Amino acid sequence: MTKLSFRVAETEAAETEHWAELLGVDKSQLLRDALHGHLARLEAQQHAHVWAADESSLSQTGRLVTAAWGPAEDWSDWDEATG
Repeated sequence: MTKLSFRVAETEAAETEHWAELLGVDKSQLLRDALHGHLARLEAQQHAHVWAADESSLSQTGRLVTAAWGPAEDWSDWDEATG
């Protein structure tokens, strides 16, 4: 593990202590969990942004055209055969 050190406002420090006591966890653990959650949300947002950009790019270039997939297969005879 790597140690991080940073300054916060007195009110945030007091809230951190309050919540750590209320939850029964160490302040460091509370802050690690908060940082981990925030980084996970940022990563998810980045993935969503990249996915949306890729999808937009595909549809604009015409590579994502559902009509080109052709008609769906007719499985009605399979349903009748299996009862």
